[in-house]
Amino acid sequence: MSELTLLLIRLAFLALLWFFVIAAVGVIRTDLFGARTAPAPARKPTKAPKPVSKPKRGEPRQMVVTGGPLQGTVIDLTETPISIGRATDATLVLSDDYASSRHARLFPQDGQWIVEDLGSTNGTYLDRSKVTRPTPVPLGVPIRIGKTVIELRK
Repeated sequence: MSELTLLLIRLAFLALLWFFVIAAVGVIRTDLFGARTAPAPARKPTKAPKPVSKPKRGEPRQMVVTGGPLQGTVIDLTETPISIGRATDATLVLSDDYASSRHARLFPQDGQWIVEDLGSTNGTYLDRSKVTRPTPVPLGVPIRIGKTVIELRK
């Protein structure tokens, strides 16, 4: 083999190594800090938010952790969304190897609570079905994120 061929093979190998290093750093960054999201589009100013009213009959008032390391944890439901994941700024911080930094969120919409998976690696399950799009959560139906099980209750 000529010297030029060996040089080209070495350079190609070096470029391939750098590609794998950069890809590995990108995966680690995403796992630690969450995926990059596009900035929200500019919105027109809206009216002042409605005052928080008492939940109507049949609406959930609490989110209860029924299984996993945080079993017994209760979070009162208000009009603010609840973020769930390993990130320290999440409303419910999970110390679970199967949970992503920003795993899922629960938010109120049209008088009901909706669960949304935020692109997690291992998925979010409502009862036994994997959540692939924002899905309404009935009272008492378990939401499973890794080893943690959550229910909405009155």
